[in-house]
Amino acid sequence: MIILGIDPGTTRIGYALLNKKDNTDVDLITYGCLELQNKNQVERLAKISQFISDLIIEYRPEVLAIEKLFFTKNAKTALSVAEARGVIINNANTSNLEVLEFTPLEVKVATTGYGKAEKKEIQKMICRLLNLEKTPQPDDASDAIAIGLTACYTNQKLIIKP
Repeated sequence: MIILGIDPGTTRIGYALLNKKDNTDVDLITYGCLELQNKNQVERLAKISQFISDLIIEYRPEVLAIEKLFFTKNAKTALSVAEARGVIINNANTSNLEVLEFTPLEVKVATTGYGKAEKKEIQKMICRLLNLEKTPQPDDASDAIAIGLTACYTNQKLIIKP
């Protein structure tokens, strides 16, 4: 089962594709970060839509795991991230992917077992769980990997039956 993990943002979208082979074996296929330099939100959303569509066509995931929007003090940023999430989720729905949303707390608990884990602790666990020699960069990409791993380890629908 291929899972597309997404860390949504306003100018950077972290992504990761994971292959869940069985209930304990997960491989990292690829990861990265879409950088959006354009200041025009409409153009950024179009680029996000095309990028996500291209990932879905190339890797054929069955599941989209995405971080839920959490409270932010900057309403403008929150609205921009919400719009990006909407575009991403719409792409997943159009492609008949199962959409799973996780809070930052759920990601921390799933990857480290501790809800107040720092980013470095999460990155260390990502490396340990996936047998990686170095921490995936940038942070948005490692966040997307953690979100994808959360889908692998916490959702009963994704438990592979023998």
